[in-house]
Amino acid sequence: MRNFKLLTVLASVATLAIAAPAGAQDGLAPPDDLPVPQRQYVIDLGVGALAKPRYEGADRLLVMPMPIVSVGRFYLPGFGQVADGETKKRGVFFFPSFNFVGERKASDSASLTGTRTVDWALELGLGAGFRYDWFRAFVELRQGINGHSGQVGQIGADVIFNPMERLQLSIGPRADFASGDYMSTYFGVTAAEAAAPGSTLTAYNADGGFKSLGILGRASYAVTDTTALHLQAGWDRFIGDAKNSPIVRDGNENQFSIGAGVTYRFAFDLFD
Repeated sequence: MRNFKLLTVLASVATLAIAAPAGAQDGLAPPDDLPVPQRQYVIDLGVGALAKPRYEGADRLLVMPMPIVSVGRFYLPGFGQVADGETKKRGVFFFPSFNFVGERKASDSASLTGTRTVDWALELGLGAGFRYDWFRAFVELRQGINGHSGQVGQIGADVIFNPMERLQLSIGPRADFASGDYMSTYFGVTAAEAAAPGSTLTAYNADGGFKSLGILGRASYAVTDTTALHLQAGWDRFIGDAKNSPIVRDGNENQFSIGAGVTYRFAFDLFD
C-alpha cells in the first residue's frame, strides 16, 4: 500500500460506485438526501485521505489517498436512467460493493517476521438494503481477486440525522464476516512461517465466520449545490478466530480509522 499502484487500482475500483448509498460502503460518499439535478448524468468526483491500520491486526496506522466517486444519475440510450439519484427514504435499494486490500509484507512489522508476502487484493460484489425514514440496514457480499480468493461481507445499520438542510449525519453498527480462504490468508500462520528464523509467531489455522464487530460514523456537508465536504471515523474489534490469531495478539485487536475528503458534482446531458 505504499506505492503508486495503490492509487491506480483504487481509482479504477472507485468508478464502480454507481448509485451506492452513503453509509453502505467503507468509502466516503456524498449525502444522499440532497436534490439531484435533472440531467442525464450526475457524477460526484473527489479526493480524500484515509488513515487506517497498515494491515488487519496492525497497531500502527497508514495514511492513504482515497478517490471518491458517486453516480447519482446515469443514462443509457434505449434504456433510460439505469441509476437515479432521487432520494428514496422508504424502500429497498441495491448497490455495488467493492474494497481494496493492500499488499502485506514481513517488513511491515517486526511481528510479521517470517510470514510470506500477501499480494494486493481486489474485492467486488453486491449489496442490498432497506431504508425507512431515518433508519437503514444493509448486507453486502464480495469476492476476492488476486491476493485472496475468498468471500467477505458485512452486515450493518445506520441511524440518519439531518440537523441542517445541507448536513447529513449517520452512525451505526457493523459486523464483518469472511470465508475460510480469507481468514487463513490474513490471520492464519503456517508451520513454515512459525519456524522461520526470527519469527515469534506460532502455527495457527483460522476458520471462516464473523471476524469483527464495530461502529462507523459519517458526516457530509454540502458547502454549495456542487461542492461537499465529508468526514468519517470507525472502530472495529476482532472476534472469534481473527481475535485469537497470533498476528492480532502481537498487534492490536482494536482497529481505528478516520478519513476526510471533498467532492464536486458534475451534471450534464450527452443525448437529445
